[in-house]
Amino acid sequence: MLRKARIGDVKTIHRTINMSAGKGEMLPRSLMDIYNSLRDFIVYCDEDDSQVIGICAMNIIWENLAEIRSLYVDENYRGQGIGRKLAEFCISEAITLELFRIFSLTYKREFFVKLGFKEVDRSTLPEKIWSDCFRCSKYPDYCDEVAMIIEL
Repeated sequence: MLRKARIGDVKTIHRTINMSAGKGEMLPRSLMDIYNSLRDFIVYCDEDDSQVIGICAMNIIWENLAEIRSLYVDENYRGQGIGRKLAEFCISEAITLELFRIFSLTYKREFFVKLGFKEVDRSTLPEKIWSDCFRCSKYPDYCDEVAMIIEL
């Protein structure tokens, strides 16, 4: 079941993001940051809505640009299309808001290619997106994420 995140999901989202960050899959985020951006998040729950098994956020960057970020699916549920549903929900929401350029910084290039994203040079994206990057220990010389964009 796909739904907008609720206050009761914040600690699970926080734990999930930081566990994934510990594996080097995404950047860590503070609990305060999750509360402040809760409206950006959607979650995928099991059938009885008791366990969050996937998360994703769509962050508005500017009048013509949004970002899909913090996409994660529990390892036990991967390969079932949950990540695709989460990403497509974010894309649909961006279109509803009349945002037709969506990007992601990712380690999962092939996943985003299947959704229609194209790889771009990071320098083509506005500097505004680098605020999270400045806090990353891999920035600027060791960043290994791929910049992907879709223009609808």
